[in-house]
Order: sequence, then C-alpha cells, then structure tokens
Amino acid sequence: MSARLLTHLRHVDLAVPDYDKQLDFYSGVWGLSKVAEDSGISFLAAEGSPEQYVVRLRKADEKRLDLVSYGAATAADVDTLAERLLAGGVELLSRPGSVDTPGGGYGFRFFDVDGRTIEVSAEVGVRRHRKIEEKEAIPVKLSHVVLNSPDLERTRRWYEQHLGFRLSDSLSSPHMGEVMHFMRISSQHHSMALAKGPHTSLHHISFEMRGIDEYMRGSGRVIRAGFTKIWGPGRHMAGDNTFTYFLDPHGNTVEYTTELEDLDEDTWHPHVYDFSDPEVTDQWGTANAMNELVAKESFNDPDHGCFVAPPV
Repeated sequence: MSARLLTHLRHVDLAVPDYDKQLDFYSGVWGLSKVAEDSGISFLAAEGSPEQYVVRLRKADEKRLDLVSYGAATAADVDTLAERLLAGGVELLSRPGSVDTPGGGYGFRFFDVDGRTIEVSAEVGVRRHRKIEEKEAIPVKLSHVVLNSPDLERTRRWYEQHLGFRLSDSLSSPHMGEVMHFMRISSQHHSMALAKGPHTSLHHISFEMRGIDEYMRGSGRVIRAGFTKIWGPGRHMAGDNTFTYFLDPHGNTVEYTTELEDLDEDTWHPHVYDFSDPEVTDQWGTANAMNELVAKESFNDPDHGCFVAPPV
C-alpha cells in the first residue's frame, strides 16, 4: 500500500446534455452557489466549504462523469505522486503543472483502473466561506463520492496501491458476496466508496448538511420541489451517517447526509456488514426498503467517458 499523499475530496465534475436544467437544480433547490460560468461550463460552491467549487457542470451531448478531484498538501506531494504513478505503470493525462480553473493551483490528471479521469492538485486558492447557520438547509461541503465498478476487488486494490486509500468497512450479503467498500484518506470514515455494479459509472455524490434538522429541512425542500426521492430518510450503519437520496434532472443520484463518522485510524478495524440485515442499511427503520428500484437507480447509466479524457 502506498503512503498517503491525498488529503481530501475537492470536487466532482459532470457532463450533462440538459445543462440548463442541471444548473437550475444544483444552484437552486439543491442549495449550491454558482461562482463562475463560461461557455457551457459552470462552477458551483458549497457556502460552508473553503473549496473554490464542489461541482462542475459541462454542457455535452452525452452524460458522463468528467472527473473526480482530490487535494494534496503541497506541490512536492503532487510531484511525488505523479512519479509514483508513472513508476507503477499508470497512464498520466498531463504532467504536473498549473491548473486553469477557479483558484488555480498545481496538479495533474490520470486514468484510474476503470478509466475514470482523476485529478490531484495542491496550492489551490481558498474560497471565502462562512459558517452555515441554524435552520439553513444548504450543503456545508462535499462529503463523499461513490463509484460503481464491475470488478470491485480490482478497483479497491488499485486505489490502495496507487493512491493510499485504506479500507474502513465493507457491505456483503450471503448471496452476492462483498458489494461495497468504504475507503478513506483521513479520519473521515470515507471520502470515496466503491460499489459492485454491472458497468463503470457514478453511483452517487454526497453533500454534508449542518445537522439533523438542516438535513431534514433540505430533504423536505427537494421533495416539495417535485424531484424523485429514491431512498431515505434514514441512518446507515457503516459510517453511521444519515441519508436521503434523490435523482438530479438527468438521473444522477445525489445525497444529503450529516454526522459521518470520524474514526481513530490507529485503532480502527474494518467491519463486514451484512446488508441484507435491515438495520445495516437503515438503523432507524424510517427509510423505504432497499429494493431493486433503489439498486437499479444507483447503477446509473453506463459511463461512455471511460479512458476518454474530458475536453476541459
């Protein structure tokens, strides 16, 4: 396993055919703030986050996950990671250099084992952010991203070997074996999870709310606005976080969450939870049952952007 050089999740970038609808959704009912827009590309920030943006939308003919971006502590760490990846046979899409997006910085891009574009950057300018107030039901920050992989164990090993992710917990069942791995790069239970799926695709993007009340108020706002609720509200066992999942206008799953577990890395030992146990998927018992519809929506559409770098 590689020494850890990543610090946190920065942003998730989506290509969308229905750009105007998506921009209205994310900057309206979902509660992000548009901070920049140019020629069919928009950058959306979370008001409580120092990141310049947490979602980028790009107008395109075909839906895809453009990239997932992670932070590193220093430019030297970026260089070290690039050299490590090259030595490990990983294809780099760019060598470390200046980043031409809001906040600038120093970074590079590469493909993961499933063909997703990953970006790592350091020295990005800090956005002026603020404390989210009581009853203010908008995202504080980006929490985590979950990715579907047709070869779950291969993808897990790749992220452990090349990027220093560590396993926090897994979900399994007697009939399907292991179906999800929760992976961390800090004491946060997971900044990424990997799910077993029929194809490579985005499973969901999760946004952290201020607290339980704000999480419920935000969930209610999205429901009242008429967007499809897939699953929730409830509380997972792995990560101990709350969840409500919705579909954005083009069928990507997005989640409101709060209270994701902060663990002691020195003493933590991964669990394998049986997700056929209702208390594992929802400790509270308040969410609708995990069923085939929930699973099908989480698989999303096959991502045709694999091993194809986004144009910007």
